[in-house]
Amino acid sequence: MSTQIPDVLIIGGGLAGLSAAAALSPRRSTLVLESESALGYHSSGRSAAMFEAHYGPGPVQVLTQASEAHHRINGYLSPRGMMLVAGPDQAEEFAADCATLSLTEIPVEQAVQMVPVLNPDAVGFAAYHDTAEDLDADRLLQDFAKVTRSHGGVIRTDAQVTAIRHSAADDLWEVEVTIGTGTGRTTETLRSRHIVNAAGAWADEIAALAGLPPIGLQPKRRSMARLPAPGGHDVTRWPMIMGVGECWYAKPDAGKLLVSPADADPVAPHDAYADDMVLAEGLARYEEMVSEPVTRVEHNWAGLRSFVADGVPVMGPDPDQPSFVWCAGQGGYGVQSSPAAGRLIADLITSETPEIDAATLAALSPGRVR
Repeated sequence: MSTQIPDVLIIGGGLAGLSAAAALSPRRSTLVLESESALGYHSSGRSAAMFEAHYGPGPVQVLTQASEAHHRINGYLSPRGMMLVAGPDQAEEFAADCATLSLTEIPVEQAVQMVPVLNPDAVGFAAYHDTAEDLDADRLLQDFAKVTRSHGGVIRTDAQVTAIRHSAADDLWEVEVTIGTGTGRTTETLRSRHIVNAAGAWADEIAALAGLPPIGLQPKRRSMARLPAPGGHDVTRWPMIMGVGECWYAKPDAGKLLVSPADADPVAPHDAYADDMVLAEGLARYEEMVSEPVTRVEHNWAGLRSFVADGVPVMGPDPDQPSFVWCAGQGGYGVQSSPAAGRLIADLITSETPEIDAATLAALSPGRVR
């Protein structure tokens, strides 16, 4: 058994935890614990990552827009565009989605020119904008890890937190951790001044270990299938395509096409996998709008997107124990908003003035869900 006392111990090695670590490590000694053998193993590594400034609730859009400069300066973004398609009987839903996503209606003929597999007999309405961009989530995550290590931060994988206690005598957290796998496992007790709970779908479980109330986190499954390029087309310049009401979406990826049923089925925290029936239903909705049938699925997978009741992330000190800091409930917005979210967590811990306005801070505060 060994004892370490970093200023900040971050639980979770996805984009939430590593963005906070990258922002904190130049200011405070930082230790990141990831229970899996690789960083970004769960949601962060399974996202069809896009940068869409108008996606999500208002506080999410504030974080996303505050993250744009980081993404652009570091070259994480590349052109993609977004297209919305709807059936002839979906005019009302189409208009609502156009308003929400700031899309401009285009002729169906133009949509078919851009995406030749769209079926003009099935598509009644189409809209487009060119501001949606691909986001290199893997390089973003790896760069956060590099920055953390370059400032002396430590990142440990295969590190499962099993117990958390707060010592009132010295105002330190004691965290028991099982390190390693199989017969090589060892147990350590770590101590820190702050804990950042960036454990994704498991964030409420981490709070329970610390003796703190949950925030009502609900993981929801999102499934994905990788298809060969439809009809042998070059999909490289196709936009991301979304069905009205976000009932499915498709996105080019390395010469293939990713198609998702856009499912959001409530599940318990686990190593997610696609539900065959849900995936089949989503692929059928996609097929209704295109002229090329789905003949083969090369690969499928699923990830968990975790939400609280109001759909807004939970970021900031716990109202019962301010040295326990939440960074959870990012839903489907965590990749694009991670740079600003990480800076916010670091500012709150180091008592610096956040770049985020007071109303957004209040909307993100853990106190609102208690």
